[in-house]
Amino acid sequence: MPNMISRQQAEALIQEQLVSTIQQDTPKNSAFMQLARRLPNMTSKVTRMPVLDMLPMAYWVSGDNGFKGTSQQAWDNVYLTAEELAVIVPIPEAVVDDASFDIMGEVTPRVQEAIGVCVDQAAIFGINRPAGWRADIITAARQAGNNVAPGSDLYDALLGENGVISKVELGGRMVTGAAASMAMRGKLRGIKTTDGLPIFKTDMQGATQYALDGAPMYFPQNGAFDTSVAQLIVGDWSQAVYSIRQDITVKILDQGVIQDPSTKDIVYNLAQQDMIALRVTFRMGWALPNPATRLDPNRTYVPFAYLEPATPVTTQAVTFTVKDAEETAVADATVSVDGARLKTNESGVAVFNLRAGSYSARISKTGYRPATQTVTVAGAAVPVAVELAEA
Repeated sequence: MPNMISRQQAEALIQEQLVSTIQQDTPKNSAFMQLARRLPNMTSKVTRMPVLDMLPMAYWVSGDNGFKGTSQQAWDNVYLTAEELAVIVPIPEAVVDDASFDIMGEVTPRVQEAIGVCVDQAAIFGINRPAGWRADIITAARQAGNNVAPGSDLYDALLGENGVISKVELGGRMVTGAAASMAMRGKLRGIKTTDGLPIFKTDMQGATQYALDGAPMYFPQNGAFDTSVAQLIVGDWSQAVYSIRQDITVKILDQGVIQDPSTKDIVYNLAQQDMIALRVTFRMGWALPNPATRLDPNRTYVPFAYLEPATPVTTQAVTFTVKDAEETAVADATVSVDGARLKTNESGVAVFNLRAGSYSARISKTGYRPATQTVTVAGAAVPVAVELAEA
């Protein structure tokens, strides 16, 4: 048999080709920050926004010399509190030097994407919501009764008389956009008439723009959409506002130590271990001012509604009973739970339906000193007794 140099014998001399690009998906932006309205940057940790709280009234005058009625107008304060998102990514300098790619350049956009995920989860779904932020959009919509069960007729749940769009319109707002899970695309395409014809129209020659009643639809692909809570969220997104205190800031550290947040033990000593660390920080706040309108003078409606999953998330009834010092029920008191508002009835009662978590409540009425409560919701209904003292 003739001799030859085989691939196995020359393996040490054969160089592997390295593709010059990394195969990966493009980083995804924050859906909330795409849809909500951005305000000018914050100049301090807390920003105060005056919001119309009471509308003036007009009255017919009886006769030529009848008395003219009086009215008033009032404003409330809504606050945006800047909370910080941050992360540190340590890496040995030798690894950076030996890598064939710009590791820091690859990490930075992914960290920015992670920041967007955290913003979406906290503002829309309340996941890991900072203590200084108001109640998330889902909690506010649920409290306003703007949650719709999917039922057997998806078209009716979306566009019907009691559908998600109608829920928003009842508060005097128009839907400007919708955010939905990716699974909703297939469900929309599956909606058919009684004759079996598809209601959702597609263009076979170009990209189809999804819309509900003329409002554009967005399908977040950053993984932040919690399908266990909602399938679709619609609303007047111009009413959700946010402001940035500190834009995404990237800094390379080569000195100092990194501690474990829980144990406070030193994990890395950058100088001693020849390491560098990528530090990324970001600060922002958001609010849902929900000013008074003629259709919602008490500001109890919320300009958002959502379609529940097949198995709705569990909530607990939190019942506030408001009385004065003489044990008399206080009607028409405003109960605000992290920004979600209700008025007490004639018995001084307001009932919230809240998911498990900790909430801050403020109870107020003209002529009384405001009261505050911290409410913790777990696996059972929560009664909350409130006493308002006269001012």
